[in-house]
Amino acid sequence: MALILSDMAENLKGSEIIKLGGEIKAKIQEGAKIYNFTIGDFDPQVFPIPTLLKEEIIGAYESGETNYPAANGIPALRKTLSQFIEKEQGLAYNENSFLVAGGARPLIYAAFQAIVNNGEKVLFPVPSWNNNHYTHLSQGQQVLVQTSAENNFMPRVEEIKPHLSEVGLVALCSPLNPTGTVFKAEDLRAICEAVLEENKRRGPGNKPVYLLYDQIYWSLTHGETTHVDPVSLCPEMRDYTIFVDGLSKSLAATGVRVGWSFGPEKLITAMKSILGHVGAWAPKAEQVASANYLAKGDDVNAFLGQFKSEISERLDGFYNGFQALKEKGYQVDAIAPQAAIYLTVKFDLVGKKHSEGALENMKDVTAYLLNEAGLALVPFYAFGAPDDSPWFRLSVGTAKITDIAECFEKLTAALAKLS
Repeated sequence: MALILSDMAENLKGSEIIKLGGEIKAKIQEGAKIYNFTIGDFDPQVFPIPTLLKEEIIGAYESGETNYPAANGIPALRKTLSQFIEKEQGLAYNENSFLVAGGARPLIYAAFQAIVNNGEKVLFPVPSWNNNHYTHLSQGQQVLVQTSAENNFMPRVEEIKPHLSEVGLVALCSPLNPTGTVFKAEDLRAICEAVLEENKRRGPGNKPVYLLYDQIYWSLTHGETTHVDPVSLCPEMRDYTIFVDGLSKSLAATGVRVGWSFGPEKLITAMKSILGHVGAWAPKAEQVASANYLAKGDDVNAFLGQFKSEISERLDGFYNGFQALKEKGYQVDAIAPQAAIYLTVKFDLVGKKHSEGALENMKDVTAYLLNEAGLALVPFYAFGAPDDSPWFRLSVGTAKITDIAECFEKLTAALAKLS
């Protein structure tokens, strides 16, 4: 007898990135030299966590901080986060407005569960990371907004506003995974004003439109890029905005698993209850260590200064390499780096021919880059973009400086084989 599971489980889609990761792993096991720039993670040998944070974690374990933490995060960490966010972003939220969990993922899950009713619509732009899966897990309905390269794949108010009357949640991310691009202040302000207008139309006593704002990469801006957020731009958005943040990206600490949300206390309390039943707390020792480390503002900023410089060096190196290829006439391009650890790159190669046939679609292009250049990237169709989108995410979290020249040497040879 075939086992039948819940509709949610039966229809939950697997990750395209995980599937691609399996192909890459097989290539590496066969002895191939692969430049694996697919994962939004860090090689600890290239980007270790701050030494002082590591020492604080070890010290917390040695001090016996191994029992259950408070369900919403230990008070010392929530107090430190309140002070840290106010100092760094100018956002004044008291410690009871914060919820700590084992990274950003459970917080996003909890926000969806706390806001989205069965069958309710969730709006999010694509490409974007995992909003489709969180919508499915909450049994909501997707409303996709396809963005364009002309606006750096960030949504505009005219793309969002027509759908606001029918949705319960808008999920946004800036800096954006997968593009590494950010909102301009005027674009985000216009979206916030549209949300406020819609909530005014709905009136008191009716469920408003909420805005989930994932800013996990906000401290990793490059060059002249400035991070903006809904509440700083439109203070009235405070009642409707739930922030998602953490130290996994800003401190190269993806495995430390300390994330936090802050927003309206009623919503934070509901999310705490949801995660309390799931048991998705950040480990207590890591919470103690994070509280102690983040309180040392000068040390944090010193680390970030060096960290961002090294990331920028890699992003600029790859960007310049793609521009050089473009100038030589190859059908490639890239968007100048703005933030995070990602570069948005373009391979407009469908229809090109090689010795074994032709590149008929973007899956063929992805495979050709992997097989001929040893270059592993994530195509934007894995993030909800159309199947024929020629854009890819390149992550530099595992890239050594020496990888850049080597990678372009192989890539140039692979592109030269196409006609």
